[in-house]
Amino acid sequence: MPAPTVDIIVPVWNNPFETRACLAAILTHSPEARLIIVDNGSSRETELMLEEFSESLGEQALFMTAERNIGLVPAINRALASSDREFAVLVRPFVLVEGGWLRALLETAGQPQVGIVSPLFRGSAAPALNRPAAGCTWMETFSLSFAALLLRGEMHRELGGFDEGLDGGEWCLKDYIRRAETKGYQTCVTARPELICGRETVFGSQERRQEQARISRDTYLSRWGAAQHYCLYFGREARAADLSDTVTSIVAGARLGHRYTLLLHRRQFKEFRKQGWNGLHTGITLSPLPTFGGRRSLARQVTALRSAHPGMIPVQGVEGALFPGLDVTIPFNEIATSHRNHQEHPPEVI
Repeated sequence: MPAPTVDIIVPVWNNPFETRACLAAILTHSPEARLIIVDNGSSRETELMLEEFSESLGEQALFMTAERNIGLVPAINRALASSDREFAVLVRPFVLVEGGWLRALLETAGQPQVGIVSPLFRGSAAPALNRPAAGCTWMETFSLSFAALLLRGEMHRELGGFDEGLDGGEWCLKDYIRRAETKGYQTCVTARPELICGRETVFGSQERRQEQARISRDTYLSRWGAAQHYCLYFGREARAADLSDTVTSIVAGARLGHRYTLLLHRRQFKEFRKQGWNGLHTGITLSPLPTFGGRRSLARQVTALRSAHPGMIPVQGVEGALFPGLDVTIPFNEIATSHRNHQEHPPEVI
């Protein structure tokens, strides 16, 4: 079977030495891919470096320029519109790739339903992404960074690019994940390799960036609604074999950005791990309860969780599984119905 075709997109704004190192590492460790370099209104020094770098690449590179800095997201969209290959991979100039990096991303994207894949990063300025559980090479996630991303070609052509009205960060990425989910595509993170991530150069005032983030947040929430953190307790007698439909609904909710903490007695915890349910999504945490202590121990753990996560919502995982010391809980079928309605009636995004 032939290797999949790949475009690697590098949006550039100044920092010629850092950019050259990034491009050289890409050529060294992924020579089979085509480069799409977008010069986003850089200085003359950077322009000259890019022209020199691109001269010998021929058809292995596509060089695009903008007379002024049009912004990160428009620059990425411009490159995506020119990508006709099976996968497009975004790499920012402050990221250094290494041996095996592209193969790891492509292996995770091997399943047809996987549309977005993120690596992990290391370094003092590395984005703090949710990591796969111990022993898992990859997991579904709702946590991404524009530092580096793989996008399935058919997906980004269907979605039509990132929303340029949102920030070039958290809210823009969350919106893209939700749009991808409405088309049946999953978002994943792979545990290796971890790419080296330097510090991003930002421009504009902090006040302006904060205002853009606020506007983007409000737009996202009006479009998709707020994510919640649910804490589920199933009671001591529940068996994993009877909870597969519930777990499927939990995964569906995690794909919408919700978080879940599952309080499990020791037997349940072992059963969930045996089923592989500890590696479903980074938004789902299995929390084992102490073997001894009973209801008082459970009540203390719930209190500690609610203190650490204000606004966390206690949920009856099965009918009659009441939290000790809590008078107000909601049944799981209530949130499952809400998640199903969001999936069946997504908003129209232009």
